[in-house]
Amino acid sequence: MLAFLQQRKVQLPDWLLTTQDCPWTSREEFEAARQSPRMISLRQFLLDTIPEQTAFAAQRLSYALPKMTAELSPDQRQHVENQFQRLVSTEGGFYPLMDYVNFKGEGVKKTERYQGEGWGLLQVLLGMKGTQPGPAALREFSESSSRVLTRRVQLSPPARNEQRWLKGWMNRCQSYQHPLPPLP
Repeated sequence: MLAFLQQRKVQLPDWLLTTQDCPWTSREEFEAARQSPRMISLRQFLLDTIPEQTAFAAQRLSYALPKMTAELSPDQRQHVENQFQRLVSTEGGFYPLMDYVNFKGEGVKKTERYQGEGWGLLQVLLGMKGTQPGPAALREFSESSSRVLTRRVQLSPPARNEQRWLKGWMNRCQSYQHPLPPLP
């Protein structure tokens, strides 16, 4: 995202220009830095660049469908494209697609799997069965994403303790059922 913002001539905080990965090495370090100058500048930067962040998320989504369907059988490809289109045709349907792909990825990388089962947007769309756009499509996406993430936690290595994230993930999946109000 930072490279995308730089391409759009967005001024990054100086300290972000020299940061390779996350500037905090643990949640504890992150929490301890809550009122630090870096954290304050990061919060302001994120507030100031909401439109650009949205454009980045939309761009990533535009690349997702070809990535997801590239190695599918013709029947699976058609199914995924139909489910994607159901959501695109539904009021508020872009939000779950954009959010999920930026939250958990496309689901095509071998590293995005536990015991051979992925947890990305591809797996969510494969888990949907309906045909009509509208509220049912949002509800089905929400339910499929919940199943996919629950399966991820069940298949994850116990040492990772992914169960600790499941409640928050389920809340996020629930939000997919409700279209966001239009921006002013």
